[in-house]
Amino acid sequence: MQLDPIDLKILQLLQSDGRISNQDLAEKVFLSPSSCLRRVRALEESGVISHYRAVLDTNVLGLEVDAFVQVTMRRDVEQWHENFSKALQSWPEVVGSYIITGEANYLLRVRARNLKHYSAFVLDRLYKTAGVLDIRSNIVLQTLKESSGLAPELLSE
Repeated sequence: MQLDPIDLKILQLLQSDGRISNQDLAEKVFLSPSSCLRRVRALEESGVISHYRAVLDTNVLGLEVDAFVQVTMRRDVEQWHENFSKALQSWPEVVGSYIITGEANYLLRVRARNLKHYSAFVLDRLYKTAGVLDIRSNIVLQTLKESSGLAPELLSE
């Protein structure tokens, strides 16, 4: 789908406030409400907008530990990737998981209530998963930038 400047502005505004009314959105992008709604629906139908969600404040919810964990697997264990991928789906502490380049095979983003909870996750789940060779944790001390949105400059050519 080819995005024009109005589409990019709509996406930027919806990323900032997914609950904005169509009327307010239309005013901000200088379109009639019906034209604005048609564009939003086209962005949804094309898959550019995949879903809407609420962003929860982990501090308010008492999740004190945020960690990035590199996991290296033993390649001599049969179906190590399939087994690990399946296991991590059931771990609520894992809020992001990625196959990465470099020495490690995976990068996990883990949220936990406190260090005791995090430690139990590592010892009782990660280390007990067949094929895990090495785990390297990086505990976040302070978040400098975090965004689930995409900047318009990244979307335009």
